[in-house]
Amino acid sequence: MCADVRNPPPRDAPLSLLANRHSIMTLFCDPDDPLGHGVRIVLAEKDVNVDVSYVTEDTKPEDLNDLNPYGAVLTLIDRDLVIYEPQVMMEYLDERYPHPPLMPVDPVSRAHNRQVRFRLARDLYHLLSVMHGRNEVAAANARKAFRDHLTAIAPAFSQQPFFLSVELSLIDCCLAPLLWRLPVYGIKLPAQTRALSQYAERLFARPAFQASLSPREREMRDGKK
Repeated sequence: MCADVRNPPPRDAPLSLLANRHSIMTLFCDPDDPLGHGVRIVLAEKDVNVDVSYVTEDTKPEDLNDLNPYGAVLTLIDRDLVIYEPQVMMEYLDERYPHPPLMPVDPVSRAHNRQVRFRLARDLYHLLSVMHGRNEVAAANARKAFRDHLTAIAPAFSQQPFFLSVELSLIDCCLAPLLWRLPVYGIKLPAQTRALSQYAERLFARPAFQASLSPREREMRDGKK
């Protein structure tokens, strides 16, 4: 069920009043956004009761601009708390709902998990805007760089069931939305990435992953599964 975004309060209303309109946790996200998809995977894995409101830049409610200082769609509201950075959302959810855990317990492993997610953001996510840009040459180069990054890390998936782990973690929640969108991005993985493709199919088969999909995301793989 989508969050009720009708009858927004005045634009000068206090932040606490705006946030308290949402009595249960609410996630505003674009149905195409892979970052928002990653957050939804975390919510589904933890079976959190949440209202997911699928909106775009053109359809987002006016009061969302009062809650998100950057004017972005992706926003998590939990009563008085408003979070607008996806990695902070994921770690907050993992700490508030500790079962099943999606972060390691010890500080060294937690730092490593954060570092890998940072690299995914720098090496893969930052290429998305170029891939969708109007410069065809730059878009083709970005797709090649994207494919090359995945090819380089593919051997790691032959060693453990998840990315560098025997248990699902936030790293997998960040990587799964990108792998799901490969057909949309026009990227076909080479034969030597078989272990990565098998890993992706394991993720896609998880009930939580299926529950996390928006109708738009399901269409991305219609006829391809």
